[in-house]
Amino acid sequence: MNKSNNAILQGAGTVASVIGKLYPNLSRAHRKTADYVLGNTFRAATMTIDELSEAAGISLATANRFAHALGFDGYAPFRNALVADFASSLAPVEKMRSEVQKSATTSTEIIAAALSNDIRNIEATRRALVPAHCEQVVEMILQAERIVVIGFGASAFLAGIMVHGLEPFCRTVMSGAQPGGATQAGRQFFKLDSRDLVIAIAYPRYVSDTIRLAQFAVEKGAKLVAFTDLPDSPLVPLADVALYAQTERQLASNSDAAALVLIQAICDAVAHRAKRSVQAASEMTEFVLPWLYRSELQEPLKTRARNQAVTPNNNVSNISPRTKKS
Repeated sequence: MNKSNNAILQGAGTVASVIGKLYPNLSRAHRKTADYVLGNTFRAATMTIDELSEAAGISLATANRFAHALGFDGYAPFRNALVADFASSLAPVEKMRSEVQKSATTSTEIIAAALSNDIRNIEATRRALVPAHCEQVVEMILQAERIVVIGFGASAFLAGIMVHGLEPFCRTVMSGAQPGGATQAGRQFFKLDSRDLVIAIAYPRYVSDTIRLAQFAVEKGAKLVAFTDLPDSPLVPLADVALYAQTERQLASNSDAAALVLIQAICDAVAHRAKRSVQAASEMTEFVLPWLYRSELQEPLKTRARNQAVTPNNNVSNISPRTKKS
């Protein structure tokens, strides 16, 4: 098969249909391979030829001939076509495969590289800020009657941090990441109207529940702010305004560092602009004071514990040793 035909198959993601058409004419060994691929398509897309051969119980030569029987020039174009069906989902796996195949490095070097990568992400996020969009987001947050922050998967943790950061300065802030999942969030969204603001957080790999709830919020007339990674994110067409964080990471789908810093920065801007922000922070601190650790309160407890440890126990101090019977 020439290169152009390979590209067509890869782009169209037609491996399963090709197998279906050719299956009656395949040899017994090739049918065995086809059965494994059709039953484990995602897993097969992540495998090297050695891994597929072992998993399917076939030889390396059979795996390569199977790819040729389907019309590919070899195993690599065949696997590329499988990957095309899961391109966004498999991107982190492919990045990890590439990284772990590099020459061995120490754990310290890996940690240092990850930190340097996040520094680059944060700097790229700072450079990408659009002043008008930042002002718009802060104003929308301050003017909203109610704010619901949604995010699922790893973004649920980011949503919780944002709720925590906005609570002292906004009238009503809620998290859409409830124990009941997306259906529970949907019950909250049923009451949304034009006075409300939904902040949707989604980074690759995007969780479909976040996109569906964002669409529902727009249909209910609520305003929508998107925290995401790129202009082609599925949240962007729905949003009134979007803020972007660069989230590249070598050994996982994203790094949350820049996204977290951006969220904290927006919360800082809201605190700066909010009326009575200092008073609100003071009142919040006073309210939670009983739950905060204070060393001056702990010192008497430590002293009491030390005193109890050195006080002799009168019940045992006068016990004489047992005498031996003659």
